[in-house]
Amino acid sequence: MIVRRLELDFFRNYPHLEADFDPRVNLIYGDNAQGKTNLLEAISYLSAARSHRARYDREMIMLEIGSAFVKGEIDSRGRHFSLEAKLFRGRGRQLSSNGVRLKTAGELAGILNTVLFCPEDLLLIKAGAAERRKFLDGAICQLRPRYAQALTEYNRLYDHKTRILRDWPENPSLLQTLDDFNLRMAQTGAIVIHYRAHFVKRLREHAPAIHADFSGGREGLELNYETVSTVDDPQKQPRELLPLLLEHQEKHRQAELDARQCLSGPHKDDLAVTISGQSAKTYASQGQTRTAALSLKLAQREIFQEETGEWPVLLLDDVLSELDPKRQSFVLNRIRGGQVFITCCEEEKMEGLEGGKAFHIQNGRLM
Repeated sequence: MIVRRLELDFFRNYPHLEADFDPRVNLIYGDNAQGKTNLLEAISYLSAARSHRARYDREMIMLEIGSAFVKGEIDSRGRHFSLEAKLFRGRGRQLSSNGVRLKTAGELAGILNTVLFCPEDLLLIKAGAAERRKFLDGAICQLRPRYAQALTEYNRLYDHKTRILRDWPENPSLLQTLDDFNLRMAQTGAIVIHYRAHFVKRLREHAPAIHADFSGGREGLELNYETVSTVDDPQKQPRELLPLLLEHQEKHRQAELDARQCLSGPHKDDLAVTISGQSAKTYASQGQTRTAALSLKLAQREIFQEETGEWPVLLLDDVLSELDPKRQSFVLNRIRGGQVFITCCEEEKMEGLEGGKAFHIQNGRLM
């Protein structure tokens, strides 16, 4: 998969940008707060209509401007795709592929796969469960359209149920709709759990070996998917998971009413990471944390390649400067093949990566 060209209008701090990229290495350099990360965010957004740092699309629109535009010319699966995203304040976005309007973001799945490393990802292991769910969701949404659709629907239902539980004491009639929302959340939640479990299984096939190489064989990485307690095997088919989720909901019904919070469902899932038998979140050193986080992302990249037969576009946002020379060398040796975008503060030759282009970004403009 190759990003041949990118056009931006009023995206973040870019009034306008047109850039043609190298199919191998693209070095994006410039001082801090000039727009390097914004450029990678735009590329990543075209893969699944999701941002790694914005909850709402309006956050990516330039201040005091009503809309933004992102367009990418992509080579993928032996075909050429022209992907467009129009973002608006106050109304929904518009996505299109080769001029055809897309109904959902899930229809982008498989066209452009990206794997992003950013400084925040080095805290992936130490952060709360929400960060690890975000990692799983971002990866699976690029591969599985059905998952992207189910996740969007689940989040919508979760928001509605949260409002019901919050407001029912003042408006008891709201409880008449609770059973319907519980059923629909269990149906979509079963799909979410099924796909997450199978992706974690794939991670277990790749990440421990990468981590072992990374650590010189001194440490063992283990991954475990944690979901609602009534689910004994999350890899079961969604129809088999449905009654187990309904059972869990019923057990927590009164607790939810008392707490006025949604306590049952995959919105509380976690990916437990263990290093040499100890919880990485609690006991991992800074070096172990970085090694484990990078192992997860490199495993994601290898899974994408296995699934599609093509390397995903790799986006390295100021990550290498955070690593010691040994880890830098390991990452650079592991990412041979495919297109790579690297941001840094100074134009410099990246040892181990040959050829490519360098782009100087200054105040949202390509110099």
